[in-house]
Amino acid sequence: MSTKKSPHLFRQGIASEVKLFFLALLCIVLIIVDANWSVLEPVRRLSSTLIYPFQRVAIWPKAVVDSVYDWSKFVTHTEEQIRTSESARIENARLSMRAMQMEAENIQLRRLLGVKASVEVPSVAVEVLYTPAHPFKESIILNKGANDGIEPGMPVIAEGGIVGQIRRVTANTSEAALVTDDKTSVPALLQRNGIRVLVFGSGRPGQIEVRYLSLDVDIKVGDELVSSGIGGYYPAGLMIGQITSIETNSAQGFVRAIAEPSAHPDRHRHFLVLLHSPPEESEENPLLEES
Repeated sequence: MSTKKSPHLFRQGIASEVKLFFLALLCIVLIIVDANWSVLEPVRRLSSTLIYPFQRVAIWPKAVVDSVYDWSKFVTHTEEQIRTSESARIENARLSMRAMQMEAENIQLRRLLGVKASVEVPSVAVEVLYTPAHPFKESIILNKGANDGIEPGMPVIAEGGIVGQIRRVTANTSEAALVTDDKTSVPALLQRNGIRVLVFGSGRPGQIEVRYLSLDVDIKVGDELVSSGIGGYYPAGLMIGQITSIETNSAQGFVRAIAEPSAHPDRHRHFLVLLHSPPEESEENPLLEES
């Protein structure tokens, strides 16, 4: 006769709640025992050793990201420092250059004050606004004009001597033809022996000429030229330049001397205009041709 198993109407074995209780109790016992006698220390060391490679692999992406971030931050900071340092260097150089320019201008202004005190003619200080871009004219534009008493024909001087002569005037500006302008001429004399000559502009920067000298004229390289005062347009005794070379043309029977102006308007910004009125009997200045 076959046997039949009876259906399981009731749960068999240890209940899960009991298992949980005993596991919790076991954990508590292990914690207490380990806290007092460190019995699980070898287990912890072994498990730490076993999982260390996995920890390194797990944290490697973060380490790479952190390294890249730190490097980019370092590069950015370095670039900012370089830019800041370069900007500071440029600014310091600019300030140093500006200080040198101001010092040079102060020195020139002090010299001009000395010239103003030594010249027995009223004068007005002027500043160069700009140099006209003209291939055939040697001139400068000044920041003062008729409102300051400036008139055509008045001399312009610097601490070195004659710079030029006022050519045109507006209410607030004026144009001065330089002694190097080929339309300008200045009655002069050789300071060494008093020989009267006429100085002409060559039309080239830094060069003036003494023309139409006789072959037996007593003139030497190094002779200084000063204004003679003849004609009344320039006060007497103002420096004009120094002879640098002498050319003799025996065929035509005359000598020409080349000179360097004593004043260098390209090196300075401030000058004096002598309020020295041209002769009233002359309506035009024969020493300054119209251009």
